Amino acid sequence: MSEPQPTEPAPSTGRIPHGPFRPGDQVQLTDPKGRINTITLQPGKLYHSHKGSVPHDDIIGSPEGTVYRSSGGVEYLAFRPLLADFAVRMPRGAAVVYPKDAAQIVAMADIFPGARVIEAGAGSGALSCFLLRAVGEHGLVSSYERRPDFADIARANVEKFFGGPHPSWRLTVGSLEDALTETEADRVVLDMLAPWETLDAVAKALIPGGMVCAYIATTTQMSRVVEDLRAHGAFAEPYAFETLLRSWHVDGLAVRPDHRMVGHTGFLVTARRLADGVTPPARRRRPAKGAHPAPEAPGSAPEAPGSAPEAPAES
Repeated sequence: MSEPQPTEPAPSTGRIPHGPFRPGDQVQLTDPKGRINTITLQPGKLYHSHKGSVPHDDIIGSPEGTVYRSSGGVEYLAFRPLLADFAVRMPRGAAVVYPKDAAQIVAMADIFPGARVIEAGAGSGALSCFLLRAVGEHGLVSSYERRPDFADIARANVEKFFGGPHPSWRLTVGSLEDALTETEADRVVLDMLAPWETLDAVAKALIPGGMVCAYIATTTQMSRVVEDLRAHGAFAEPYAFETLLRSWHVDGLAVRPDHRMVGHTGFLVTARRLADGVTPPARRRRPAKGAHPAPEAPGSAPEAPGSAPEAPAES
């Protein structure tokens, strides 16, 4: 797999996420009620609202965290949007991976600087942005997306956030099973309807010790991918989990959990790639009663639904 060489610095992306505001920067203007409006700075333009206007020229050249007063007397606090802010507000084709799950993918799949990561599918590009941030400009994120319209949306969102094409990103329109060409991958992230269908391709692409991470929405999908990983033979015991996020209200002595929280968004399943020819150790965990159907005795016929057991014959 070709990638930028460590001795040859990759070209940097166009977006500079620090320093004074510049023309072309995205800026979040937050009013006193916490409402956020995102604008793109252009010389000579005005930000308009029902509370007056703010000239873009007043913002350009000033540092982040500055307060601007509109012509209507309302104060707006200006910051560049964080990636978490951008992800939940980006234009969407497919549903986005929310920051709480993207953070767990980066952490629990151990996405590191310089990693070679395969992603299927790209969706709206939110997870692609998090992965690109993690691998840096000397890593590689190779994304596969079946739908051309979703691929176009993902490409536009990634380029908007990074200020242009990212040097470490490759986007391929096509299914992972049919179009995958990469080998020696460190990590594979599956955000798709039926990730179990790709396990043969994933096993061929991953290095020994590499990791696959599947993001799925339902318990039936989670059960299927876990059992298929176990049955495949090329992976160690999978780990399945979800993350719930609850914010807190803090105001003087009034400290309590907020009534609303970001509950279930999806499940994550991770598993490590075994070395070729290695048989995974037998599981010694005792299964829960009724977790697996009991095998039928040879020659026995299943009882008809609703049938009563026969009474013992009288002697």
